[in-house]
Amino acid sequence: MIALLTDNKYELTFEPGGLFHRAFCCTRPASIYNKCMAQEIKLIRSRRRTISIEITPDAQVIVRAPLRAKVSDINMFIGEKADWIDKHLNKMKARKEKEKENPRRELTQQEIRLLTTRAKRIIPQRVRYYAEMMGVDYGRITIRMQKSRWGSCSSKKNLNFNCLLMRAPDEIIDYVVVHELCHLKEMNHSKRFWAEVEKVIPDYADRRKWLRDHQEEVSFSDV
Repeated sequence: MIALLTDNKYELTFEPGGLFHRAFCCTRPASIYNKCMAQEIKLIRSRRRTISIEITPDAQVIVRAPLRAKVSDINMFIGEKADWIDKHLNKMKARKEKEKENPRRELTQQEIRLLTTRAKRIIPQRVRYYAEMMGVDYGRITIRMQKSRWGSCSSKKNLNFNCLLMRAPDEIIDYVVVHELCHLKEMNHSKRFWAEVEKVIPDYADRRKWLRDHQEEVSFSDV
């Protein structure tokens, strides 16, 4: 599944071949590893093909890896991505401090139900419109509240969208719809994928930036 993540967490995913945890048998400078060593890292193994590093909203570092991934490979990847980990940990910690200064409340269940009802009426229309324009077929459309994804596209061509998109401008909703439909052509985030997005949404970079910059006000209400 390919997903468009919200900024509630940061995630870095890659194919096996260079991986990690926090032992530190490597040839890279120890100073790079010190950034990771100062932060507890949780390793979760599962039946997956890719390896990812996730920074959660509460500033935890989680590494997900295939069952047979070597610890030495996992260590090496953490070392190579230490700057990325450090950068996004600082972002998440800064966000937590900002939240303390400007508290927001989570949406009520009633608000979420209303957003979901509206999304079920609007998003399928936008999907049909752009799918016809792009010449792609899709499967089932699911709308629900999600904390970490704006949308996703499965290998079975099923599309999922976050009901919180109803709190964003129409042009942002269209960007997310087109983003997911483009995964029906390219199940990745390669240059070819972004070229497909640009064909339909020439200013996609601006809309993508808006989504990152306004994630909190879309996801929460002021206290």
